Amino acid sequence: MLSMYDYLQAGETTISNLVIENYRKIGLSDEEFLFLLQLYRSQAKGDLFPDLGAISLIMGKPKESMYQLLNELVSKGCIRIDTKQNEQGQMIDTYDLLPIFKKIEGVQQKQTVQHQLQSEEESIKQLYQGFEKEFSRPLSPIELEMISQWLETDNYKPELIRLALKEAVLNQAYSLKYIDRILLAWERKNITTKEQVAEDQKRRKQTLLQKEIDEESHAQEELPKVTLHNWLNPEDSE
Repeated sequence: MLSMYDYLQAGETTISNLVIENYRKIGLSDEEFLFLLQLYRSQAKGDLFPDLGAISLIMGKPKESMYQLLNELVSKGCIRIDTKQNEQGQMIDTYDLLPIFKKIEGVQQKQTVQHQLQSEEESIKQLYQGFEKEFSRPLSPIELEMISQWLETDNYKPELIRLALKEAVLNQAYSLKYIDRILLAWERKNITTKEQVAEDQKRRKQTLLQKEIDEESHAQEELPKVTLHNWLNPEDSE
């Protein structure tokens, strides 16, 4: 019977879930992954160049199969066989397992790029749908070409185009030329984000409000002075 002492003395092997979740994506078979775990277990215990014969006994496979698995991992760029100096100054061979993590990093970066592309495609799709919804009709070929130019030639972000569409709709201007003028005005002001658009709109409202206040004040100053006649006492008339 396995005692708690035996269990604790055996130690544990901890490996990132990224390896478990992605080993197939970097081209490893189940058997190659299990062999890699044996190498990882041995290195965690301080044996940087474990005996493949011992691993063959654990896996229940011929030693020749272990060499074949090792060669496969090396050829796939998942591990390297290096020579380095130990603490005693001796040159020893080691299995470098770092390349497998580099490969997984590459897979993660590729997935991130794919997700970004999918997100951008969905955002562009929703942009076209937004125009058709606001215009209550399908877009003409010329309109489709103009929106495509905003995205591909002018490099306007879909979010910025949506904001320009919103401003045009609020002004009841259902015209791409009107929206184009809005985008050009923002470009001249180096406005590229939703926050910058909001800040610009806030400044414009404050300017218009101040203009109204100034005009009202100016109008009051220009009111003609009306002479008040005191009919009871004409001498007191102003």
